[in-house]
Amino acid sequence: MALNETKENGITIITVNGNLDAEGTQDMEERVIGLLENGERSLLFDFSDLDYINSSGLRVLVLAYQRLKKNQGSVAICGIKDYIQEVFEVSGYDKIFPLYPNRTDAISGM
Repeated sequence: MALNETKENGITIITVNGNLDAEGTQDMEERVIGLLENGERSLLFDFSDLDYINSSGLRVLVLAYQRLKKNQGSVAICGIKDYIQEVFEVSGYDKIFPLYPNRTDAISGM
């Protein structure tokens, strides 16, 4: 798994490539916690190149959501593949996280 971090219109975008499993989740959690501790208030996870996510990966998303919500921040997800969107729908996470088809729509929607 590879993480890439960019900033656009005041939103930090974390692009995740590969599999977000137990091994990759720790890296992402450390990155997200670091951003939040440094005062980041808007996170966009770009999952266009994400191939797999497990419960550990979902837990990191919930962690970001809870911390940002407490501080009037926002978190969204874009570029989600159909089979990964099914995971979000079955788990009910599609009700928690705004899901956008692409980065452009997400940035304008946040």
